[in-house]
Amino acid sequence: MHPEILAQPGYQAAAVTDSAVRELFPGIRLRPLWRGPAGAHANVLEMDAGASWPHRDVHEPGPEEVYVVAGTFNDGARDYPAGTFLHAPAGSWHVPATRTGCTLFLFYPEG
Repeated sequence: MHPEILAQPGYQAAAVTDSAVRELFPGIRLRPLWRGPAGAHANVLEMDAGASWPHRDVHEPGPEEVYVVAGTFNDGARDYPAGTFLHAPAGSWHVPATRTGCTLFLFYPEG
C-alpha cells in the first residue's frame, strides 16, 4: 500500500474488529466505522441466528444503503443472501431479522 494515500487530508480507515461494539437489541450489535461532518455515517451490523428487530426500522431523515456481507438478511418480507445490495429510501421501513445470522454494511448518506 502507498503510505502517501493515508497521508491525504480526510482519508480514513477503520477495522471492524477495532470498532466499539454496542448491543442495540438481544443478538443485534452495531459497530460504528465512520461519521462525516455533515452526519453521513457507516456501520457494520451483526445479527445472531434467530435475531429480529423488535419494531419497525424507519429510515429517517434519509435513506439507508445496505450490503449483505455474510449470512442471509430478511427485511420482514423476503430473504437476501450475502452479496445483495439494498437501497431503502427515506421514509421507508422494514423489520430486520435473520434465521441464519448475518453481517451487514450500512451506509447513511444523509445522516
